[in-house]
Amino acid sequence: MPVAVVTDSTAYLPAELSGSYDLTVVPLTVVINGAEGLEGLEIQPAEVARALTARRSAVSTSRPAPTQFAETYRRLLDEGVDGIVSVHLSAKLSGTFEAACLAAASFGADKIHVVDSKTIGMGLGFAALAAAKAARDGKDLLAVRAEAADHAARVSILFYVDTLEFLRRGGRIGAASALLGTALSVKPILHVVDGALVVRDKVRTAGRALAKLVDLTVEASGEGAVDIAVHHLEAPERANALADAVAMRLPDRLRDCYVTEIGAVVAAHVGPGVAGVVVHRRP
Repeated sequence: MPVAVVTDSTAYLPAELSGSYDLTVVPLTVVINGAEGLEGLEIQPAEVARALTARRSAVSTSRPAPTQFAETYRRLLDEGVDGIVSVHLSAKLSGTFEAACLAAASFGADKIHVVDSKTIGMGLGFAALAAAKAARDGKDLLAVRAEAADHAARVSILFYVDTLEFLRRGGRIGAASALLGTALSVKPILHVVDGALVVRDKVRTAGRALAKLVDLTVEASGEGAVDIAVHHLEAPERANALADAVAMRLPDRLRDCYVTEIGAVVAAHVGPGVAGVVVHRRP
């Protein structure tokens, strides 16, 4: 294979696609009460949910070290690939992109291209899958990078959280926005704008929040064919109901629909009760 595709563990690819594409995943790290573990390998989202529920537990996350990326890139190049496209979650939400850039610099710009997807979850996942498909089809380094960037720009992310407190603690959303989002006990709906988290809407109850998510998903889908990914944290029934509601509103345009649990890293920042939709507008 002339081009290899690398992504990170926050892509949260659905299990049914495992093995369908040749992707190398570099994990982020989660720290619970001082004990570190790799996302998806050593720390699972349920552990994070339990820790966040316990008031005295401390939960944080950290990017992969540049050496983790360098080791991954070296192994792939030694295996014979001609180049690498490394596509990662938004640089405004994590230092992962920066770490990948630092590692890539030692190999030369003609070998490794690092892409800031400006998104997360299956927003990143759709971009990584598109890049992997392009690589499988024999496209060159620049074409594979272009596919990753193009599909990343085709996604919209909308999600509901019970509280913005965890995002505020982790520095992923400003204190003013957190106050706005929780004023008068409203339920905030957020979206990703140019790689940053922004309060999109506010509703009074969780039920209204989910109904609003469906409306906003339909609005974000545009006029053409779309794929949908629904993320949740220990709430598969809520996620499936959300997926079904979206499918009913987009009967002729919905192609693929995935329901996946978010991983430990995002769980650490959004907290229990999250439900989100990623819209991927097909070319």
